[in-house]
This record gives sequence, C-alpha cells and structure tokens, in this order.
Amino acid sequence: MTKLIGSLFAILLLAATPARAGEAEDKAAILNVIATMEQAWNRGDFRGYMAGFWNPGVVFVSGGKIQAGWQGTLDHYVRDYGGAPEKRGNLHFYDMTVDMLAPDAALLISHYHLERPEHPQEGINTRLFRKIDGRWVIAMNHVSSYEAHAAK
Repeated sequence: MTKLIGSLFAILLLAATPARAGEAEDKAAILNVIATMEQAWNRGDFRGYMAGFWNPGVVFVSGGKIQAGWQGTLDHYVRDYGGAPEKRGNLHFYDMTVDMLAPDAALLISHYHLERPEHPQEGINTRLFRKIDGRWVIAMNHVSSYEAHAAK
C-alpha cells in the first residue's frame, strides 16, 4: 500500500511540474515558422514556403502519396500551384495547437483554407517539427484535404 501511495505521489508530482524552461519560446518559434510560410505562399514564393521544411529529409504525405523529399515537394507546389496568382490562391492556417514532445520535437495540428476561384481547399495539417541545428523545421507533414464549398 505504501508503495502504491508513493507511486501515486510521484505521478501527481510529475503532473504538477511546470513546463520546461523555454517551452513558450519554442512554441512561439514554431508558430512563427507557420506564419512565415503562409506569407511566402501568398506572395508566390514557393522556395520561401519550403524554407519551413527540413531540407532534404522532409517526409511529405498528401493525397495518399509520399512526395520525394524536399525537392519533390517543391516541384509539386510549382507544378500544381505555380503560375498565376489565382492558381496559387490565398492560404491561411488557423486553429493551431502545438504539443511539445521533447526539447527538440513538437507536434503541430492545424486547419488550413486555400481560397482560389477553382478548387478551393480546406484541410488539416499534422506536422512533426524537429529542432535541427537550433532551428525549428517540419520533418514530417501530413495533409488531409477536401474541396471547400463542396456539398457535405
């Protein structure tokens, strides 16, 4: 019984331990990466958008397919969204939550909306961030999307 009470006390103590130092700064840095990516996309700077991803090792999953790393993902964006601003659309990320998994790892889940005349999209991004060489980057990105304004 004493052992059980000691174990419960240890669990409660761990649960009451304040967040590690620097966690708020790390979360802010991660959200800044997303804001910078959104701004780059909306000005048509796909390479700037891709600066938020780990190069070359990002794993990018979308549409039931795994892209071929960083360059394959950039090529996909240029091919499928490049050219005229109306093809690229206006991107907005929202409802973002960041869970710190370790001092060098975090999980971000967010919604996004891509407004454009043809094929507007809504979706959810699940992103594994890693702190590599002191910089937060997306190491794994999973997108689940659907056409916005479609009958549900």
